[in-house]
Amino acid sequence: MKDNHPILNRRKFIQNSSLFAVGALGTGSLFAAPHLQPLPAFTQDSDINIVGPKEGYTPQIGTLVSMMNWMRMVILYPVQGMSISDLDYLVDDNANSIGAMLMHLAATERFYQIHTFENKTWGDWSKEDADKWSVASGLGAQARKEIKGNPLDYYIEEMTKVREYTLEEFKKRDDDWLMAVDKEFPWGPTNNYCKWFHVCEHESNHNGQFKFIKSRIS
Repeated sequence: MKDNHPILNRRKFIQNSSLFAVGALGTGSLFAAPHLQPLPAFTQDSDINIVGPKEGYTPQIGTLVSMMNWMRMVILYPVQGMSISDLDYLVDDNANSIGAMLMHLAATERFYQIHTFENKTWGDWSKEDADKWSVASGLGAQARKEIKGNPLDYYIEEMTKVREYTLEEFKKRDDDWLMAVDKEFPWGPTNNYCKWFHVCEHESNHNGQFKFIKSRIS
């Protein structure tokens, strides 16, 4: 896939972002953070805060992509600079680590790829996908045992590879596909827009957990 979406220069974003962005990304001064590293994003610097249609996608899919881009920027903000021990930190014996939850986000997105792009039902994983993603999908005790010891770059690379495939597939589809309703979905009648908005909203849920865990790391 040709890369038409250069990496967002995070330092430049921090310098140029508005007070709205300060509130959205968390408390404290963003401007006093020279250690922040560039993070992957799937949009141009100038339009990260513009929710709406994007070039290369039909209007509604592009709007969804803009929301997913923005949420991905936000979810990666609190984990910048984390060490392996930070990413493996457990608040208690029943908790999930930030590293495991980053993989969980990638696993969730992979599930929705399989479900909406390949029209497979719940649990219809290939052996390859099951071997790679089932532990991260379920989290819990097995994830605490297996998902650890990895640097931040490892998790970002896995999330990025999954997201790149999502964007590639979105370009092949149109708004009629996005609005198509699945009457057999376990939640009840649900369209593809809702399913993929859930991927975005799911990252928002874990963003709060990341901030909480980060506040507990001594």
